[in-house]
Amino acid sequence: MSSHAAMPTGRFRRQRRAQPTRPVRPAHRVQGVVPVTLGLLYGIYVAFADRDHEPLTGGNILLGVVCGVVLAGLCFLLGRSQARLVRELRAAAYGSLFGVATGFLISLSHASVLKASALGAVLGSAMMLVTFYIFYTRE
Repeated sequence: MSSHAAMPTGRFRRQRRAQPTRPVRPAHRVQGVVPVTLGLLYGIYVAFADRDHEPLTGGNILLGVVCGVVLAGLCFLLGRSQARLVRELRAAAYGSLFGVATGFLISLSHASVLKASALGAVLGSAMMLVTFYIFYTRE
């Protein structure tokens, strides 16, 4: 069987470049969306958890805004610096941030300091293990 004269032979074959499966979005556009969203939700939760079955006051709103801004700032800084950290330290940083944030939320329910610290440490340790597993399997 004969082949067409314009068929490329093996030594003159052009290499095809891999095409991306989806369009690449610039990271700088969505860089702060997750920290801002987490800070907003955390601040709202803190403001309503602090009111203790009373009407919402300016102090509750101020505490919620301050806590939301602090959490958003810490999440943004962790997201910016995570590429420079080894996976164990990165997992510990995510676990610590989660543990402190949840421990503070538990302390707003007028639980004892020991209970809030213990639950924050347990949840932070669980988050550290989960994030370490995710980082270890994907890198």
